This record gives sequence, structure tokens and C-alpha cells, in this order.
Amino acid sequence: MTRTEDEGDRALVSPGARFGERFRTNLSAEVLQAKIIETETRSLARTFDELTRTGAVSRAATLILGARRRYIAGRGKAVAYADLLAADLSATLSNVFLVDDRSLSPLTVLTDVRATDVLVLFTMRRYREESIRFGERFRRAGGELIVVTDSDDAPLTDVASAVIKVHTHSASYADSPTAVAAVCHLLSTLTTASAKGARRRLAARDELAADLGLHHPDHDGENRR
Repeated sequence: MTRTEDEGDRALVSPGARFGERFRTNLSAEVLQAKIIETETRSLARTFDELTRTGAVSRAATLILGARRRYIAGRGKAVAYADLLAADLSATLSNVFLVDDRSLSPLTVLTDVRATDVLVLFTMRRYREESIRFGERFRRAGGELIVVTDSDDAPLTDVASAVIKVHTHSASYADSPTAVAAVCHLLSTLTTASAKGARRRLAARDELAADLGLHHPDHDGENRR
């Protein structure tokens, strides 16, 4: 995507605007599928190329490893990304908390922020105000802030300890989740690879899962041995 095309895409702020621009009545399913596959592949490649150059994911992994408490948050669609990262990190690290406004609210977190805390915040256009306020106050309270976002000049990039930029351009009416999900996988893998006790925690989880019968016996490798 050229700079002009990128700027044009950023101008289509809402899903409704993108639907009207990208979907035509005579557009076949085959053509649409090909366009989506092409743009998803390109967005993922651009994201990985830039992250390789900047080292942003490695810096974020170091911050997560060095923290005593790890908070993960996002609002709207971004809560799905936060849930994904929290699920992977909690398998190998202690003190990983999903701030979902149900089991844990931003208010509760902000009342007791320490310098050893880190917040990984997912915020994509159109940038939810509650996420921005949460990130600003968390950083102001002394915690480390990692922002996963889709623009170099997105809110919070100027105050974050680490910024992971993803490309979300898509041929769909919805911004692409592909690069964001890939970054969650990359970040959790880099963090786990250097985490003390990760092997022990994973082994303990496997044993507990077997004891509790969490997995279908026909698809559980332990039970088929």
C-alpha cells in the first residue's frame, strides 16, 4: 500500500464508511476473497517487517518479564485481543490480570498502581476514550505502559514505555485482526521463552487438566497413551 492509499484508508473511519467504499453490488465472492487474502497477507508482512526493525516486541517482553503484576486491557473489539494475550501469558506467568470491567475494573487497578506494574493496552481506531483515560492514569501513577495500536500518532504513543504498531488495513468493512492476533502470539512466545518457571507451570497445568478431565478423551494425547 502506498502512502496515499494508506492515508485514504485511514480516512475511512467507521465500518459503515468502509462498507460503502469497498463493497459493490456486482462484486463476486471469489473476487472479494482474493482481495481479502491479498490485503491480509500484505498487512501481516508489513507489521512483521517493521517490528523486526524496531525491536518493539522484544522491549515489551522485557517489560512484562520484569513486572510484578501484569495487567492486560482493551475496550470494544480490542477486548478480544486482550483476552487472547492474557490467556497465553497466564499459562506461563504469575500475576497476569485481565482488566475486563467485570472481574477486575480499571478503578480497582488505578487505586494501587506500583512502579513494578505493567499494563498492556490494546487501542485501535476509533480509540475508546475509557482506554485512553485508563492508560494515561496508569502511566501517571508510575506504572509501565505498553500500547498495541495501529498508528504512530495514536493516543498514548507519546507516553508509553513501548509501542507495538500493527497494520490493520483490510478489504473488508472491518479492520483486520490478523496482525494483532499474530502480535499477541509473538509477544507471548518471546515472553514465555525467557520466563523462569514456565516449563514447571505448563507441566503443572497439564497434570491438573488431566485430573480435572478438562479435555475430550478422544483428543487428549495424555489419555491416549
